[in-house]
Amino acid sequence: MTVLSLRATLSRRAARWSPTTRGLLWTSAAGLLFSMLNALMRSLTLHIDPFQSQFLRYAFGLLVLLPLVWHQGLAAYKPQNLVGQFTRGAAHTVGLCLWFTALPRIALADMTAIGFTTPIFIMIGAYIFFREPMRWERWLATGIGFGGVLIVVGPALSGSGGGYHLLMLLSAPVFAVSFLLTKALTRYEKTGVILLWQSISVALFSLPLALWHWQWLSAWQWIGFAVCGVLGSAGHYCLTRSFKAADISSTQSAKFLDLVWSALMGWLLFSDMPSQSTLLGGTVICAATLWVARRESPGKGSDRARAADEIQ
Repeated sequence: MTVLSLRATLSRRAARWSPTTRGLLWTSAAGLLFSMLNALMRSLTLHIDPFQSQFLRYAFGLLVLLPLVWHQGLAAYKPQNLVGQFTRGAAHTVGLCLWFTALPRIALADMTAIGFTTPIFIMIGAYIFFREPMRWERWLATGIGFGGVLIVVGPALSGSGGGYHLLMLLSAPVFAVSFLLTKALTRYEKTGVILLWQSISVALFSLPLALWHWQWLSAWQWIGFAVCGVLGSAGHYCLTRSFKAADISSTQSAKFLDLVWSALMGWLLFSDMPSQSTLLGGTVICAATLWVARRESPGKGSDRARAADEIQ
């Protein structure tokens, strides 16, 4: 089977999936890529100023996209709402400043688990600003998944380093604002346009902070940030595609799978064996994600039909 025929077969099968299923798959792929990115960024930030790491991550993300911009032309990436692009970039930069400050001082699994409070803020914001339907399955899946997060992160919060845990927690509502702005932009902006201008705006906003404590890098560190640029751009592409595919609230339960990915990255890269609480919480999280995907599959009725049932 050739690559083209395989792609055509996959496209035909994907066309039969519900919007929620496609959104969950895109979100899960983004979570895996971001977990790989976070593991690499944590290694780099242990030796480099967090704000310099933040700038280099998005600067290299921009470099990764430049060949595509050159191939398709600048006109294809002209935004319809430049103010909206930079507003989204400013919000994301604030969240990143909090996140990168806490990153080198918090375990990878704890960092990911704390970040799972973001879906709660996203769902509330999506309901308030976008009037997205909030069916009981989505609330229940998110609640169960968040319960799984508490199983994992609860013991860590009672120990030392609580200040950095709190700093990481404060980044969650800020990132929620950024993702809600992204959802709004997907209504009239292409995925590639959003991705490019995010890299431009965050790099520009982060540069002054990076220059304050700039230090020269080794060859391996330059290579590491180049890989971060690829992983970050790919992750945000998958995340933006998930926003286009389905309601933002319907895909947030899949975010809890990030804990599984981060635990796996910690084991592979740092030889950190997952604790019993991590395994238990991961099982709860996976169960919630699979359940909501099954509840909103085509066999259970389309999103439109289920929304109509709620109105009636």
